[in-house]
Amino acid sequence: MPSITVNVDDDLKARMENHPEINWSEVTRQAIQEKIEALEVMDELTGESELTENDVQEIADKINKRGRQRVDEESV
Repeated sequence: MPSITVNVDDDLKARMENHPEINWSEVTRQAIQEKIEALEVMDELTGESELTENDVQEIADKINKRGRQRVDEESV
């Protein structure tokens, strides 16, 4: 599996270190996966749709919000 590097500021890193029980790589992977899925949905919707880009962005934001909630729930 390929690896990527993610940069975070010192404050965020310290806060992450307060929760060593969390697999931050998995949290990051899930967030990226959800963003990609939202973008793919947005691409499909805008391809042959009368929705505006703002309409699609609102839908994507809702998907992302729910995805973040799910990650938070799974991380507990």
